[in-house]
Amino acid sequence: MQELRIEAGKYTPEVILKPEGIISISGRSIHENAEEFYAPVESWIKEYIKKPADVTVVNIKMEYFNSQSARVFIRLFQHVIYVTIKNKKYIFNWYYEEGDDDIFERGEYFSSVLSVPFNMIKINGN
Repeated sequence: MQELRIEAGKYTPEVILKPEGIISISGRSIHENAEEFYAPVESWIKEYIKKPADVTVVNIKMEYFNSQSARVFIRLFQHVIYVTIKNKKYIFNWYYEEGDDDIFERGEYFSSVLSVPFNMIKINGN
């Protein structure tokens, strides 16, 4: 399985997917067609969960994302949880800037909807 890397754009995040068990999405996700943008990411994750690493670490460090992206994120995160079928583990790290209550609350919301723990990691803003 190959690493997938998508460079950040004006409206899209940086995405790094490593077969060693690293899934990272960071930046802004306000693409008009999130389904289209994240299609290769979803395909990669579906293939990855067939033979996942012992621990899959999901690092999410978003500045902002729209509701269309949020719906896609939930679906992507649901796929990651399937690594447990292969007796593997996952860790969700949700990064938020100090004082960014919106991003913090979105992470808590995802954790609640998915019924999985998220490590809420505060970072200092620039």
